[in-house]
Amino acid sequence: MSQAATYIGERPNPTAGMRHVALFVPDFDAACYFYIELLGMAVEWQPDPDNIYLCSGNDNVALHNKPDNVNLDPAHQRLDHIGFIIDEIDDVDSWYTFLKANDVKMQSEPRTHRDGARSFYCLDPAGTLVQIIYHPPLSTGDAPSV
Repeated sequence: MSQAATYIGERPNPTAGMRHVALFVPDFDAACYFYIELLGMAVEWQPDPDNIYLCSGNDNVALHNKPDNVNLDPAHQRLDHIGFIIDEIDDVDSWYTFLKANDVKMQSEPRTHRDGARSFYCLDPAGTLVQIIYHPPLSTGDAPSV
């Protein structure tokens, strides 16, 4: 951004971060298996057979069985990917091995980024791109010594 932002009024206190994502899924059971059984998320609340709210600490993922009027064609989606923070850098590779062994479709192999982050991408059963990432500013584990 090259220009100073202008807005009306005083900005309220900062948010606590983005910790909720809601996804339409065409195969509700397959999505539940991926997020609950493979990723280990806990069921927070399931108000009915078509909706479930999951947690893995301080986050929340809502899975909604796709209604007929929702178009999940990637050309209509604006979401690039969602990410799960991993606290220890070595666990990124362990997650890759585990998910690949459980037939999750991988989009990349683990790699270390210029900023010290390490991650890989896979697809959930609905085709949502999921990043598993160790990110030093957010992960609680210590960065490896060089």
